[in-house]
Amino acid sequence: MKHFRKYCFGLLIFSGLAVMAFAGGGAAETLPFPTPLDAYGDADLIKRGEIMAVLSNRVGHSPFNLFVSLIFLFAIIHTFFAGKFTGIAEKMEHMHADQMRAEGKSEEDIEHNPPVLSEMLHFFGEVEAIFGIWVLALAAVTISFFDWNTFKNYIAYTVNYTEPMFVVVIMALASTRPIMQLAKRIMGIFASLGKHSPGAWWLSILTLAPLLGSFITEPAAMTIGAMLLAEQFYRLKPSSKLAYATIGILFVNVSVGGTITHFAAPPVLMVAAPWGWTLSFMAINFGWKALLGIVISNILYFMIFKNEFAQLATLSGSGVTAEKNVEQAEDPVPIWITFVHILFMGWTVLNAHYPPIFIGGFLFFLGFALATKAHQSHVSLKSPLLVGFFLAGLVTHGGMQAWWIAPVLGSLGDIPLMLTAAVLTAFNDNAAITFLSTLVPEFSISAKYAVVAGAVTGGGLTVIANAPNPAGQSILSKFFPGGVSPAKLLLGALIPTIILGLVFMAVPQEVHDPQKLENNTAVVSE
Repeated sequence: MKHFRKYCFGLLIFSGLAVMAFAGGGAAETLPFPTPLDAYGDADLIKRGEIMAVLSNRVGHSPFNLFVSLIFLFAIIHTFFAGKFTGIAEKMEHMHADQMRAEGKSEEDIEHNPPVLSEMLHFFGEVEAIFGIWVLALAAVTISFFDWNTFKNYIAYTVNYTEPMFVVVIMALASTRPIMQLAKRIMGIFASLGKHSPGAWWLSILTLAPLLGSFITEPAAMTIGAMLLAEQFYRLKPSSKLAYATIGILFVNVSVGGTITHFAAPPVLMVAAPWGWTLSFMAINFGWKALLGIVISNILYFMIFKNEFAQLATLSGSGVTAEKNVEQAEDPVPIWITFVHILFMGWTVLNAHYPPIFIGGFLFFLGFALATKAHQSHVSLKSPLLVGFFLAGLVTHGGMQAWWIAPVLGSLGDIPLMLTAAVLTAFNDNAAITFLSTLVPEFSISAKYAVVAGAVTGGGLTVIANAPNPAGQSILSKFFPGGVSPAKLLLGALIPTIILGLVFMAVPQEVHDPQKLENNTAVVSE
């Protein structure tokens, strides 16, 4: 009930904004929004590499650019203080409860009458709600500079919400009992090499789950990996250092694990068609390096925390016994039901760009789950919907940041470009970074490689760096007192980020542009 009131409060705010907007919205001259990059008239400045002059010109052309970027910055800063809001809210609730007990109130009365201010603070402390909250400020600024119709059309026609919707569906499917049992069996085979010890499960999950992202999509891989880590590792209450190291390496590994193919990871999908990157191109230039970096990072962290893994194995008792108990506690799911679940996931992945089709498929799935409920777990939509809301807010803000990201990327050499892409990814979704890179003219193949390598490498530094990260945080946040700290997450992900960056950029390999190869082939055939 508490959470229900909290999100009702959020809905009330959005409703108020809508009423205000309709009251003040007038018809104005329809102009492209946001301003197209080629409308600023600064191509000469870009060619000369005068980036500060470019940014100054674009702010002068439209001061609105500065306001929307500041709002985005404030939203990012807000994520770092989300835990503070929650902590203050909990203190207020405790004080309110003590006061009501002193007045002779029952525990039921206390439960159903929390202080309004604490509910508001809880709402502002929900990481998944933050970017949606700051969309209110974005809407207010847009309406003040333009009008309601401009903002309405931006939301309705410009921003692409396909990915948030897809994440909701694939996350719900991946967390079902048949899929989780199948994933656990597969990874359990590898964990058996280490006698199902916590360390063996840790290595198995953090190696295999991210690689699944290249085939069943990164959100599904993140969901499976996070849920198995919760069951096989986090339940043992590791130290804070190991807990943050684990979630950090999970985020990094999932971000790079989707680079084996060209059809699953969002940052790769954004460039695959425009740049002609095929399955073979990704496997040859990115896939094996991603696997190498994942293995090196996992082994390094395992060796650093080797003693603690041994202690966790002792605390959990015999690993083999624990695994058997888990299997005995859960009845096996018939093979045909698991197969049907795989078909639903396959249908969703194959139609990932067509919301009416994959949402329709999900509705069929809900009917199937109800018909086979004896072999199903409860299909919880709370976490998927919160994650979807987070991503929807993120892409709404991100769609107005091209004015500064595109010229910054286009002005850099390969190594600085890779580093800049990694840093920018920490503050904006990596798919947005790679998409904006496709707008930069005359990108060399080495520059294309560098920006994608940087985008996927930096995908674990923050929760907002990669679309699946909010799903992982939502599942694992209960194991972190006060929620996942952004600063500690950054520290936990830093070492594997550096390792993957070195693997992608330092391993010598000549990258051939598939578009030029196609053009040369066409010339020869003529």
